[in-house]
Amino acid sequence: MADVKLLENAAEDKMQHSVEFLEESLAHIRAGKANPRILDGVKVDYYGSLVPLSNVATINTPDAKTITVMPWEKNMLRVVEKAIMDSDVGITPENNGEIIRLGIPSLTEERRKQLVKQSKTEAENAKISIRNARRDAIEAVKKSIKDGTPEDVAKDCEAILQKIHDKFIKKVDDLFAAKEKEIMTV
Repeated sequence: MADVKLLENAAEDKMQHSVEFLEESLAHIRAGKANPRILDGVKVDYYGSLVPLSNVATINTPDAKTITVMPWEKNMLRVVEKAIMDSDVGITPENNGEIIRLGIPSLTEERRKQLVKQSKTEAENAKISIRNARRDAIEAVKKSIKDGTPEDVAKDCEAILQKIHDKFIKKVDDLFAAKEKEIMTV
């Protein structure tokens, strides 16, 4: 009986991780407005080792179309600028000698549709992961019947797993809908 509860908890944890990964993935898709998270993947050569940009500079968004990057050390300005240019951010930095500005360009209708499609793909991957977690848990429950778990307990567990699955699928749909609205808002 106790191991059925463990299976439910393990499946719920896997589903929660899928939703968290989706949130992280969607945060990196830029939607035409300034978001410091689009610089999360930028690595800077800091005295011989690659470190995240946030470890060597302050990143701010003074308005909806601008990101400012202010290195903590003046001599790091060129290094940070080069790291941003070499990254896949796709925005050319402007350096005024003290801070680096990134102007976020407005998105074209075609680019918005591409970003929505990319977001939908991320959401579908999360749903697949959630379904796989449910399937694995149900298979484990069916195996536990052979080990002595009563069939009615197993059926109840399957129903609970389905409810957990439905809850997380709804979360994924809500996250995607919010991101789609954010992208399509001009």
